[in-house]
Amino acid sequence: MKGMGGGGMQALMRQANQMQTRMKKAQEELAAREFEATSGGNAVKIVMMGDYKVKSVDIQADVMSDKEMLQDLVATAVNEAIRVVKTTSDSEMAKITGGFSMPGMF
Repeated sequence: MKGMGGGGMQALMRQANQMQTRMKKAQEELAAREFEATSGGNAVKIVMMGDYKVKSVDIQADVMSDKEMLQDLVATAVNEAIRVVKTTSDSEMAKITGGFSMPGMF
């Protein structure tokens, strides 16, 4: 197989490894970032880390008396925080991969 583009394959593997390293660094940086989402006109605020862990939940006192509304507001804020993290993560990874999808990488 010598002469069949072995050098090209090595270069491709080197590029793939570099991309993987950049992706891992970006994932680590994203995991350390905080993302905020609110619902109900700031009645509920969620702070979520880039690794989808909820860091904090802030609930204004005036919505605590209505259990069903509070449950809806919390669910809405959490779902929005997840959407923001995913959108940001997808965007950051697309910058690295040039939009090329690498299943199992992120």
